Amino acid sequence: MISQPSPRYQPQFLCPYCQSPLLINAKTWLCDGSQNEKGTRHPFDVARQGYVNLLPVQNKKSKDPGDSQQSIDARHRFLNQGFYQPLQQLIASLVMPSLEAAAPPVQAKAKTWLDVGCGEGYYTGAIAAALAATPNNHACLVALDISKPAVATTARVAKQHSGLWYQVEADHLSATAMYPMVASASHLPLADASLDAISTIFSPILPEEFARVLTLGGRLLIAKPDAGHLQSMREALFDEVRPHDSDKFLEELLPYFKEVATHTVAADLILDAQALADLLTMTPYSYRARAGRREALLASTERQPFETTARFVVYELVKI
Repeated sequence: MISQPSPRYQPQFLCPYCQSPLLINAKTWLCDGSQNEKGTRHPFDVARQGYVNLLPVQNKKSKDPGDSQQSIDARHRFLNQGFYQPLQQLIASLVMPSLEAAAPPVQAKAKTWLDVGCGEGYYTGAIAAALAATPNNHACLVALDISKPAVATTARVAKQHSGLWYQVEADHLSATAMYPMVASASHLPLADASLDAISTIFSPILPEEFARVLTLGGRLLIAKPDAGHLQSMREALFDEVRPHDSDKFLEELLPYFKEVATHTVAADLILDAQALADLLTMTPYSYRARAGRREALLASTERQPFETTARFVVYELVKI
């Protein structure tokens, strides 16, 4: 009989309406109403794909916030061709910390991990696999995004691989139970100090909120475009190309975190028309560039593939 993972490895989820603890099962998440004056118990049904929606209407800035289905599909096609695999491999290699590089205290093993802005799950899946490959590490991975199509895709893939929280056996010595959810990174439905690690890959960076939910010594991995990222593509689209300021957010993190390492990685890309179109769709360039410039760039692939270089930087920090 399939059972849920051991509660001691499960972060404490909170009701987005009243902040009462959530009691979860495979069909419904139900808050216990302990923080609600009326004792109301708010239910959240689990979608057939395996995710739960914890995004209240008041936390939405639009009817359908986050990436659209079109953007998710484009990113899924592009990433599955391996164009950004060097970054995926780097992130997976960083799932277990280097104790020599990090200032103590630091978590030796991550039991509870949050991937903010998980998207369609390309990097989330690599994190899950790396956690599961760690000996005697029964981990919980929260895959969170404000986009419902993105989380539905992540959940669907996890379900196909029997990786959802209600599919993983509690007594399995080394496994990762994934909890896909639609929620706001600004209002994480998680208790204070309930996480060992957070990753945010091209996603929001919220120093106070991240510090709130991380334990002392908890890890924060941040992936950003590095200087020169997609330079030739940007030059083809815009008259003026501004350099990426990848580390401008670090000063805001310093009251809560200490930087322990920085990593860079690059990938040379040779793109046909479909791959280039998908790359444009999954970036802000799709709407920032003039239509004529986009069409001219795509038309250029009729003569020969378009070449550019993707450059990334990944920061490792610990909560102090």
